[in-house]
Amino acid sequence: MKLSVIIPCFNEVNTIPKILKAVKSSPVTDQEIIVVDDGSTDGSRSFLENLNDPLVRVVLHDQNLGKGAALRTGFSKALGDVCIVQDADLEYDPQEYPLVIDPILKGQADVVFGSRFQGGRPHRVVYFWHRMGNGFLTLLSNIFTDLNLTDMETCYKAFRREIIQSICIEEDRFGFEPEVTAKISKLNCRIYEVGISYYGRTYNEGKKIGWRDGIRAIYCILKYNILP
Repeated sequence: MKLSVIIPCFNEVNTIPKILKAVKSSPVTDQEIIVVDDGSTDGSRSFLENLNDPLVRVVLHDQNLGKGAALRTGFSKALGDVCIVQDADLEYDPQEYPLVIDPILKGQADVVFGSRFQGGRPHRVVYFWHRMGNGFLTLLSNIFTDLNLTDMETCYKAFRREIIQSICIEEDRFGFEPEVTAKISKLNCRIYEVGISYYGRTYNEGKKIGWRDGIRAIYCILKYNILP
């Protein structure tokens, strides 16, 4: 099976070369890499425009639209059998792709969530209130979807391509996570969850998500689970 790795990128000039190297060094060799630069202004865009790599397809947004918008663009370009989301910030390890996509390859799953809070893999200790907020949002999402996920907000989500391309993604920012979770829960998909490592970074190191995104996530949970 061919893997499409979708990388949304916004102002990650210090990490985008490293994450591309890491993805290409992953154990999954049959892959395509799609990087969507979401209006970067820090040099990321220039690096990607001048990248001459047959394994990497670069798509440029003229302005910053948000992670959800970048993923919407990336998924529409994907040609692989399986699509996986890879943030450009080095918080997630491409060496774990086989772990995440294995239930799909075995024909057991249509969608796999990589949980940062399941299993005994390394997990950097960072923000207490982020962990509490993530737990609350996952619980609220589970109440409406009737799923028993431990990490709805995780970056590592893998989909059979026909599943994710059948979903109309409306959210432009981090609301993508609760939106796509709500929508796949209505498709009678076989959903699995596997434990993954997490090398979280601080705000000083470039972390972007904030409390406003948490408020939006609550809105998205209600909107995409309750409304038709």
